Amino acid sequence: MLQTLTLAVGPLQSNCYLLFDDQTQDAVVIDPGAEGPRIEAAIRERGLTPLMVLNTHGHGDHIAANGYIKEAFGAPLLIHRGDAPMLTDPEKNLSGFMGTPITSPAADRELSVGDSLEFGERAIRLYHTPGHSPGGVSFHIENLLFTGDALFKQSVGRSDLPGASHETLIAAIRDQLMVLPDDTIVYPGHGPSTTIGDERRNNPFLV
Repeated sequence: MLQTLTLAVGPLQSNCYLLFDDQTQDAVVIDPGAEGPRIEAAIRERGLTPLMVLNTHGHGDHIAANGYIKEAFGAPLLIHRGDAPMLTDPEKNLSGFMGTPITSPAADRELSVGDSLEFGERAIRLYHTPGHSPGGVSFHIENLLFTGDALFKQSVGRSDLPGASHETLIAAIRDQLMVLPDDTIVYPGHGPSTTIGDERRNNPFLV
């Protein structure tokens, strides 16, 4: 059975997710945005084996612990090709403007639209959900959806950043995410979880 552990990390309280199979203990680390030692401790306490590190997008608050987790566990780092240049460039990942430049290792694999990632006997499907950033993606497995900074509980991502577009973001959410079943659980990049059904009914940016 799939389990999810949420760790809110860093000054912006970005959600890092540990997605794992409680039978095999295989895991995926999604958006290790800061506090690498804390994330490592949570992984080791549960006896998990990270198979990969996934970034929903390339902003500094979602990538700062990439290198730490990659080094600790040897897991490959994956991000959409549209945001891959942000990993190694503090200006592009916006951390340079915050006064705390962040760099990550380069991606081991750059993802594209339609990619599917093997996770044991399951597959993680990738949806391209740009608008907050050019290469923003959401990861979908079973009834779990990790949306990064695209879709939040009763909100959507900022579109006043370089490479962002509100129109593009809303279109991506409607076309890629709102077609999923109502009971799909949404795990956003910040804040509490929600469901597609709740957002379909209550999100003021989508109703």
